[in-house]
Amino acid sequence: MEKHDGGPVALVRAALVEAGVGDTVRTFSAGVPTAAAAAQALECDLAAITNSLIFDVGGEPLLILASGAARVDTALVAARLGTGKIHRASPAFVLDHTGQKVGGVAPVGHPKRIRTLLDETLQAHGLLWAGAGDHNSMFSITYQDLLRITGALELAVR
Repeated sequence: MEKHDGGPVALVRAALVEAGVGDTVRTFSAGVPTAAAAAQALECDLAAITNSLIFDVGGEPLLILASGAARVDTALVAARLGTGKIHRASPAFVLDHTGQKVGGVAPVGHPKRIRTLLDETLQAHGLLWAGAGDHNSMFSITYQDLLRITGALELAVR
């Protein structure tokens, strides 16, 4: 493990420290761009990986923090939120709203707060792992701390 200074990871580290959860970022030389790769590198359950998925809802970003073992049901989420269609965002849209590239998006460290949903099934895990701003970094956090620092709405997303 090595420290990764600068760029999106530094912003994620700063957001974690500012929120009072501490810097738990780990960086992997081989990269962890998918939930499966992260679970393997971290030797944890795939379901404990928290995917940060950006969707486009009428031009506004929606961040869904979902279990790596699940597929988000966008029709279900749209119905529960009372919104129009929810579309997977383009890589350019994701980068514009988060400052982070697809495959490394973190739940925090964005230029401004993004409306966030938290997959309530994640609370079954004592420790969660989430992307930390690039394809090589992850951070650990509890469900309650993730809920608190993101201001997310808890929701069944599948």
